Amino acid sequence: MAEQQIGVINEFFARINVAGIELSETLRVGDTIHVKGHTTDLEQAVDSMQIDGVGVEEAKPGQAVGIKVKDRVRHGDHVYKVT
Repeated sequence: MAEQQIGVINEFFARINVAGIELSETLRVGDTIHVKGHTTDLEQAVDSMQIDGVGVEEAKPGQAVGIKVKDRVRHGDHVYKVT
């Protein structure tokens, strides 16, 4: 499957397993993402996302979103959308 880089991890909240992602491309609920880094390799669907604590269905380039992830990710990891 093809992948397109859509952002980078800028924060990770370990207690609640939420990744903060700075977007460079549009992301929608239902998209599948792949997070890759030095020790990270995680693929999952986006079930929900928030901007400043408010649930959204779509986020645009330049926005920062929070997404619940199933495993640890790290600052600087690259986020790809699986197409």
